[in-house]
Amino acid sequence: MASKSSKKKPNSKRSNSKPAYSPMASPKHFHLKRFFILISIMLPVCVIVVLGVSSNTSYKISSDHHSVKIYGFELVNEFPHDPRAFTQGLVYAGNESLYESTGLYKQSTVRRVAIQTGKVEVLHKMPDSFFGEGLTLLGERLFQVTWLTKIGFIYDTKNLQKLDRFTHQMEDGWGLATDGKILYGSDGTSTLYQIDPQTLKATRKQVIQFNGREVRYLNELEYINGEIWANVWQTDCIARISPKDGRMLGWILLPTLRQGLIAAGYNGIDVLKF
Repeated sequence: MASKSSKKKPNSKRSNSKPAYSPMASPKHFHLKRFFILISIMLPVCVIVVLGVSSNTSYKISSDHHSVKIYGFELVNEFPHDPRAFTQGLVYAGNESLYESTGLYKQSTVRRVAIQTGKVEVLHKMPDSFFGEGLTLLGERLFQVTWLTKIGFIYDTKNLQKLDRFTHQMEDGWGLATDGKILYGSDGTSTLYQIDPQTLKATRKQVIQFNGREVRYLNELEYINGEIWANVWQTDCIARISPKDGRMLGWILLPTLRQGLIAAGYNGIDVLKF
């Protein structure tokens, strides 16, 4: 679950706006269904946790004439992670490794990381003027967007050498995902973009709504089993979205994950990233 901290956007008008819309209650009962990786960034400790999403829902809520399911989670595993990495994008690469995009000006990188040890195997340092954001893997290429620009980069997965630079049509660069054919992008608004990976032009835009209200601050994205999962910035919630019609399918609620990490001694949590 990727989300921007107040440190990241000190001058952003978004931080003074009303919080993003999301359901507030948390399910009490759940069973393991799917796995996804989530990073909890803390000061000065950082840990990667693997979560299983509930197959049972404790309840459903009505939204625009259809039911939206509410999911919980189960903590499956934890792995070490570089506490200095301000994670913005995260992709499982197979072979026990992750590709990661980190942010902050003068500190942004793209890296390949060993899951079991947290060791950085390959690192590409970005130019100081760019703030790294969402990252996704399509074939043998990594696509990355950057914050407060319409500029993105393409990298070779083998050595993280920069292959190309592109300009996209989103308002900003926040999140990226792919279904293996097209790219999905977010820019911090309620709009989900579909992007041609060859031309990098937006081919479709969908405004995501829940109960008649726009779901703003869509952040980092993942494509999972035919759905788009979108972290909503400034919340501990993940929206499950149909890429076919933009319909809300459900919510994954994670506030108890934060509470559990604090109770386990991980104090000073900044943000959660998936």
